[in-house]
Amino acid sequence: MKYFIITGASRGLGEGLAMELLCEGHHLFCISRSESNKLKHLAAARNCAIDFFSFDLAVSQDIPHLAGRIFEKIDGEKATGVFLVNNAGIIRPVGRVEDCPSEQTELHIRINLMAPMLLTSAFIRHTAGMKMQKRILNISSGAARNPYYGWSHYCTGKAALEMFGRCVSEEQKQEAYPVETMAVAPGIIDTDMQAVIRGSSEREFIHRDKFVALKESGQLVSPALAGKKLARLLLSNSFSDGESVDIRDKY
Repeated sequence: MKYFIITGASRGLGEGLAMELLCEGHHLFCISRSESNKLKHLAAARNCAIDFFSFDLAVSQDIPHLAGRIFEKIDGEKATGVFLVNNAGIIRPVGRVEDCPSEQTELHIRINLMAPMLLTSAFIRHTAGMKMQKRILNISSGAARNPYYGWSHYCTGKAALEMFGRCVSEEQKQEAYPVETMAVAPGIIDTDMQAVIRGSSEREFIHRDKFVALKESGQLVSPALAGKKLARLLLSNSFSDGESVDIRDKY
């Protein structure tokens, strides 16, 4: 049995990834603020176990308890692999840093950085000593390496997440059965986040017209296709511990 913990799994890229992983012999734990009936029905049709955990990742103090609830359902004797995908994230606030409200700054860091860090910490503790494949995939962005006007929060959070994963990789190298970590930029996906970007004003995000043009010309990648590529990478020998890559360079 392979177990998969996916944040932000009810829509967008998270849902696209979950759809690819739904098959017999897999058990999915989907963390999101709402459930996906599409995933539930597909899981039943494919004889795949699935559990939804309704949770707001901004409530960071409760994340260790959430992880405990999930790992109570994981049978270490039957498990051949345990995987965590830190996918959930927000783009707001968008705008010049002096225009960003402090409460939005805190919310952004809680969801985009603190939640993956706390889930990773809990994942390592709960899988310590498990003799199986253990992998963490952090969903990153080209914004982790390229500064964008109006995206100070998003660029910073993704850059920090990539460095965090690299540090975890270094710490795990001495373990007999290490947790492998990898950060992947999935490309420009047609999600709700893109709608927020296109709805920004020019003062908030001066590259807005570029993203509007990508949508209008049909150049955005579908969540289903991006999810297929991520699922393939997650389970393949191409998973490179400690690396940060663009999925378009892999597949």
